[in-house]
Amino acid sequence: MLRRVLACAWLCGLALLPTAWAHAPNQAPHQSFAMGDLRLESGEAIRDFAISYVTHGTLNAERSNAILMVTAISGNHHRLDFLIGPGKALDTDRYFIIATDAIGNGLTTSPSNSRAQPRMQFPRFTIRDMVASQHRLLTEHLGINHVVAVVGPSMGGMQVLQWGVSHPAFMDSLVAMVPLARTPAWTVAVLDASRQAIMLDPAWNAGNYTAPPERGIRLWRDILSFLAARAPEMYRDQFPNAPMEVLPWLRAQEASLINAFDANDWLYQTWAYERHDIGATPGMNGDLVAALRAIRARTLVLHGTGDLLNPEYEPIDAARFIRDVRVLRISPGTITGHASAGGGNPADVDFLNREVGAFLRR
Repeated sequence: MLRRVLACAWLCGLALLPTAWAHAPNQAPHQSFAMGDLRLESGEAIRDFAISYVTHGTLNAERSNAILMVTAISGNHHRLDFLIGPGKALDTDRYFIIATDAIGNGLTTSPSNSRAQPRMQFPRFTIRDMVASQHRLLTEHLGINHVVAVVGPSMGGMQVLQWGVSHPAFMDSLVAMVPLARTPAWTVAVLDASRQAIMLDPAWNAGNYTAPPERGIRLWRDILSFLAARAPEMYRDQFPNAPMEVLPWLRAQEASLINAFDANDWLYQTWAYERHDIGATPGMNGDLVAALRAIRARTLVLHGTGDLLNPEYEPIDAARFIRDVRVLRISPGTITGHASAGGGNPADVDFLNREVGAFLRR
């Protein structure tokens, strides 16, 4: 009984984790690097581009203790706060943490905040474009040419693997949580359903809405946040005796997320997510295995049991071709799916802090 009560306590708040968390006055201040136009892999450019980030800890005199954190889809630089701090895996007494915001998350230049290319005028971008913007931040703005590790969950885990292929000598280690090396058809279908939910709402108005397209956002959240990003066992533990109670809970969760993330920003990030393929990296000739074998950094791949968004078979299979890799299931004994890297389940949080911290210290 106690186990179920505790499970409900963290499950009820989990829905908010993949979204952009609020910024509190006592937290590290936002910083921004304006780099002019960002040339994209497609040949187009994001005009007047600026990347948003925060830092934790102190950069040492040798500039050798930096860790780059990259974020999940619809997340921001708070996405791994549960791993950042003294004594945690990303120990701020030891490391200088640079927590970045991905293109299209509403803080870094995005469809929702671009003046030069607003809304659907924004060019489509890729995961590799995100990595390129982060590389420029580190090298051109912060003067960092090597990092201890690149760490990220979900779409962040996809960026982590791309970092290892695009810049194999730039880091000592990679920590990819619930990642994908190449987005499978299942995930593409899930993301397309979430987009259709938005775009079929008349209030979306071809992206020119004056208020959030509420019906579309509610359905997008149901598809992604409350189905694909969770596991059936989580609902079993949350509503053990009254399954119909899930419906009012869902309505309340949907309502709390209407303004949490811009609908157009979501569309653009999902387009990047579904086209992800490290085998398409220039020089790899579309060869996924060759790209994985090009990763030189020590790599930790963490997958979630029962992941319905990034199926766990994909990172497990991809890891077979990484030369120096350790593969772990997040928190054996819990079935929390994609949410296992979300920071909501205390057992998962303890597991990640312990295993990621130990991996980085080796």
